[in-house]
Amino acid sequence: MAKTFNNLYPKIYDFDNLMDAYDKASKGKRSRKEVMRFSYNLEGNLIDIQNHLMWGSWKTGEYRHFTLYEPVYRIGAALPFRDRVLHHSLVDAIYPCFGPRFISDTYACIQGKGTHLGADKAQEMMRKVKREHGEVYVFKGDISGYFYNINHMILKKIIRKRISCQRTLDLIDEIIDSSAVHGDINPKGIPLGNLTSQLFANIYLGELDLFVKHQLREEHYIRYMDDFCIIHHDKNHLQQIRVVIEDFLLNKLCLLTNKKTQIFPVAIKHGRALDFLGYRIWPTHRRLRKSSISRICRSLKRLQRSYARGDIGMEDIRSVVHSWLAHASHADTFGLRNKILSSFSFIKTTTT
Repeated sequence: MAKTFNNLYPKIYDFDNLMDAYDKASKGKRSRKEVMRFSYNLEGNLIDIQNHLMWGSWKTGEYRHFTLYEPVYRIGAALPFRDRVLHHSLVDAIYPCFGPRFISDTYACIQGKGTHLGADKAQEMMRKVKREHGEVYVFKGDISGYFYNINHMILKKIIRKRISCQRTLDLIDEIIDSSAVHGDINPKGIPLGNLTSQLFANIYLGELDLFVKHQLREEHYIRYMDDFCIIHHDKNHLQQIRVVIEDFLLNKLCLLTNKKTQIFPVAIKHGRALDFLGYRIWPTHRRLRKSSISRICRSLKRLQRSYARGDIGMEDIRSVVHSWLAHASHADTFGLRNKILSSFSFIKTTTT
């Protein structure tokens, strides 16, 4: 039986941990009005969080919903800043219960991982299969509406496999249930935007990771949040595995794959690239996803107009450009980078 963790709750309300949580929650956001108001009476606000936790009276604040258009249309949710401080403290306390159990080839929202390393690993797997077998096929799975379909009851059961501290579980349950529709006897969905949601989502599909690696014994499996791939030389094998995995997702996690889930050959001729983590990946090379190129061109056009009006400075432009270059440099894009950047000039409009 796996080890469970108890006596976690005092760490969550420890004042020094709450101060560290405040530093993390406010990083890069100190100039925002909500953060400035909280910071004006920092010690008093942290003590207020601490007291609510110690007395068992913490209640999640009201969600503010917003729309995300990139990379796809989604509805996000944001909590008041005090809740975000608490979530950082909670995640700091409970992550060690789960982090060591994550497989090495899951790359989302884990320190030291990320999209670039994930893309590197996927390409490394394809190269190995190509070198040993000559052909590469990929089963690429994508969960339908993942965050919105995480079952609360199942999530709580999975968390209880590792945590036995009842007060910590009560707090976790309160956060999970805060987004439930009133009166729903089998609630599902966690808010896209909470720090805790990122961890809970990784924990939830961690069950799939363990099933694929330890029971199915698939060597070349990789996951980034709700996108996962199995790389193999035998298409028939992947077709059989797909049936087993989709059955596991439905019956164990109440999840379905969407229409983007496919099995296909990876090749320059008679095949295509693996579209994964913002890149189009072949064993031999890597290119940027076309949507990434379109996005940076749209962004640069917007920045051009804003700079011409005097609304922004060159530092704002450099920040966007450097971020995109960091992403683009992990693909074979030397010529593309030069072409795009040389196409845009930034000139301020003079007024008389």
